Amino acid sequence: MNKSRNSALAVLIIIYFFWGFVAASNDILTSHFKDIFHLKQYRAQLVEFAFYISYFTGSLIYFIVTTVKGDILNRIGYKKGLIAGLLISATGALCFIPAANLNSYPLLLTSLFIVGLGFTLQQIVANPYVIALGDPSTGSHRLNLTGGGNSFGTTIGPVLLSLALYGQIKNSAAVQATVDSIKMPSLVLCGMLMLSVIVLSLSKLPPVTREEHTERSLGALRYPQLVLGMVAIFFYVGVEVTMGSNLNVLLKLKEIKDIPGSQISTFVSLYWGGLMIGRWRGSIKVFNLTEGRRRVMMVLVPLAGFAVICCINLIRGSDISDYVWYIPFLLLAIVAFYLGKEKPARTLLLFSAIAICLISLGLLTTGNLALFAFVSAGLFCSVMWPCIFTLATAGLGKFTNQGSSLLIMMILGGAVIPLIQGRLVDGVPLFGMDIFPKLGAHYSYIVPLFCFAYLAFYGWRVTHILGKQGLNADAAAMAE
Repeated sequence: MNKSRNSALAVLIIIYFFWGFVAASNDILTSHFKDIFHLKQYRAQLVEFAFYISYFTGSLIYFIVTTVKGDILNRIGYKKGLIAGLLISATGALCFIPAANLNSYPLLLTSLFIVGLGFTLQQIVANPYVIALGDPSTGSHRLNLTGGGNSFGTTIGPVLLSLALYGQIKNSAAVQATVDSIKMPSLVLCGMLMLSVIVLSLSKLPPVTREEHTERSLGALRYPQLVLGMVAIFFYVGVEVTMGSNLNVLLKLKEIKDIPGSQISTFVSLYWGGLMIGRWRGSIKVFNLTEGRRRVMMVLVPLAGFAVICCINLIRGSDISDYVWYIPFLLLAIVAFYLGKEKPARTLLLFSAIAICLISLGLLTTGNLALFAFVSAGLFCSVMWPCIFTLATAGLGKFTNQGSSLLIMMILGGAVIPLIQGRLVDGVPLFGMDIFPKLGAHYSYIVPLFCFAYLAFYGWRVTHILGKQGLNADAAAMAE
């Protein structure tokens, strides 16, 4: 059984990699399509909107089905659910080719939407599945492990997409972009997804299901930890995406960095790499290490992650001399992990508080200090997803899958929050009303500040909510 569970985790890590690969590649596509179609920042942000609105749409459909027909995934099994999601995503990837032939921005967005629909079904299945593959008290650590695969995808995604789009990974290649260059990476992605379908079909995943009869009702919404957790997921995904996707305009400001678009990916990869570092560090407890070795790995793993990011960018020919500004923030993250004591509620509250301080520092300063204060926030976003997901689904029992679909639905934040920040950058009217002032790229980062404030609130409040239900938020968040 242990061997089977380990094999299942390996398969799931690969699937998580695809999610991260596409999510981070959206930052490159945003800049790519902005130049090709001559778009304003808020219209370029429709790339993120199309991808993340699909999560809301797909999850809403699934949620409605569960209330009318019961939990379909629990009947067909998680394995078939994952395969169905991969097939949908592969279809969306293939649709990029005719969309590029027609030189249609709306059709390219539609293709990305279909890819996201498939990812939605995969996420509904995969997150509770990972938690169920072992001791409930270490569920968040397994999510960090699979999340590490996700973050590795976000780190190398921009590099591999640059190679596919421009024929090389050098930063100077960005000036050669055309809409036809999207065809080859979409075809490769389709092939990789189909290969995953074959591997998954042949693999023996342990049957993790819930035997309780699932009521055809909105039972999951009776749990306040889930309702508040839905809002937390909305703000978390929103803040993670918006900070990365708006770096392309922030870095061009004279008071920040004033660099050409061809060099932006150097810092985008560092931002997403910060999430990889944090998730690698957060997964250490999954491995059966002695206390002494675990303490050593708590320091070595973040440093190794940073070394990987540096090597990737050196291979690309990037100037990483400014990365030295990142080191103090990396050391701060190592200390913060120690203080969080690998407890989900405590870690969420602590990391949100630190992120608030970093965003405030970025808003009040300029140059490299402001830039790296913003970029290093990725370190502290890194483990928030598993913390929130574990806490929000604690004690749901037979409503776990329904609750999971509701949480995945709130990935909608990745569509809405970047669009709001993009409008604050441009000061574009909405429905003819000037409700969005023009703050510019720098001060538009006040949006992440509000997001982290709510996440800090949730980390504090959920402890009291679970305590009233007889659950320990930090020791065994998933115990039922």
